[in-house]
Amino acid sequence: MTEIPILFEDDEIFIINKPAGVSVQGGQGVSHPLDEEFAKQVGFKVHLVHRLDKETCGLMVVAKNAKAAAKWIDLIASKQVQKEYTAICFNEPLVNGKKVKSGTISGSVVRKNGKNEREQSAVTNFTVEEVFTREVPVFSENPEEIASKLIPLTFSKIHLKLGTGRMHQIRIHLASVGAPICGDDKHGAFKLNKLAKKTLKIKNLLLCSSKLTIPTNDGKTRVFEIELPEYFLR
Repeated sequence: MTEIPILFEDDEIFIINKPAGVSVQGGQGVSHPLDEEFAKQVGFKVHLVHRLDKETCGLMVVAKNAKAAAKWIDLIASKQVQKEYTAICFNEPLVNGKKVKSGTISGSVVRKNGKNEREQSAVTNFTVEEVFTREVPVFSENPEEIASKLIPLTFSKIHLKLGTGRMHQIRIHLASVGAPICGDDKHGAFKLNKLAKKTLKIKNLLLCSSKLTIPTNDGKTRVFEIELPEYFLR
């Protein structure tokens, strides 16, 4: 596993740029989780204070010790840490059957724990930053056949701020308004993903934790922002 980029470090935390495809924590069937590999990289045990999905890339806070972890967990829970995301989605968001440029999604999400399920309230604020179209070839099931026609696929670049931090919240909420994230094989659009993978080579989930605002000890804030990975921009 390649080194995890460190954007910031002080006595309490690191701010890192997690690559897509890396699980943040170990478990059954998980090899090379971030908490173990990053500990090897820096030479001591680190503590997770929040999570990103395995397929999601971008900014994370990692604490250097248990005391710092408790502090930053509280800061995140009290919304003193602001996390913002960027997603590339199929289509444009629809609310009451109409295309919208911004809004709030407040549908609950289901959290599964073994055989048990429970609904959790969830709030996602979104703004459409850009809408664009790509023409892609359509093939039959015959691999020898050349493309029979071109069809337009519409995409949206969407900026997101979370009111809550539920598992897969962004993915579930965007799919619920008709704008599933490209490359989301769990909550997204299977047929569109298959077409985009074949024609546009979209293989990753196009969701990035792209901006992070944290409080500083002098009562001010500090903002970290990263560019989207190259595979978002193709």
